[in-house]
Amino acid sequence: MTVHFIGAGPGAPDLITLRGLNLIRRSPVCLYAGSLVPAEVVAEAPEGAIVEDTASMTLEDIIARIQAAHERGQDVARVHSGDPSLYGAIGEQIRRLDELGIPFRIVPGVPAFAAAAAELGRELTLPEISQTVILTRTAMKSSSMPPGEDLEVLGKSGATLAIHLSVRNLRVVREKLIPYYGEDCPVVVAYRASWPDELYIHGTLSDIQAKVRAAKITRTALVLVGPVLEPGRFRDSALYDADHVHVLRPHRKKVSG
Repeated sequence: MTVHFIGAGPGAPDLITLRGLNLIRRSPVCLYAGSLVPAEVVAEAPEGAIVEDTASMTLEDIIARIQAAHERGQDVARVHSGDPSLYGAIGEQIRRLDELGIPFRIVPGVPAFAAAAAELGRELTLPEISQTVILTRTAMKSSSMPPGEDLEVLGKSGATLAIHLSVRNLRVVREKLIPYYGEDCPVVVAYRASWPDELYIHGTLSDIQAKVRAAKITRTALVLVGPVLEPGRFRDSALYDADHVHVLRPHRKKVSG
């Protein structure tokens, strides 16, 4: 028996990996985050499977169901949204499973920031503009940020920021980042990236809060910040430059005459 923590992807049912989908199709127990995982994904569970939405459950409730499946010798598909390594709250579940001696595996999924970048038609790392993407959040009612990870510190990098769980905290995002990125720095708020009702609100650090308020977006949104969102002209990467020599593309001798 194994518990499979499966990343279902950002929302579109066809963005789940084949590995994840196949595990759902053969697991007799499926526990899924119903507010974020599309119904089409868990509909692939086998006939007669136990399929339960964990949105209203406590950690103890979830572990109790996994433990019961373990006693029956049944695999569990524990389905999370996006990639389970990012804000998936799998750490505390894994800790409990380790204590109980229940085996588990993790299946990665497409994260929301990747889905948003794809829909926007943007590369988040451009030569001489940004070569770093920082995935972070801000502190509200959830746990506080560890020392050295607040936006004042991260903003000094000038990196592309993918700020999770913070669409209701845009005032703080604006105030903390304008000193480092400037008022005109591009911002995109991606609401439910890849879902049928997805929405992308474009703005700047100075006006994005008002635009999001007008759109009445209060949850399930990712905040992207950085010049790469509206890059203008930028230098080509050396990767495909004819003069850039590497082991897979050795120097080509010019043929005269």
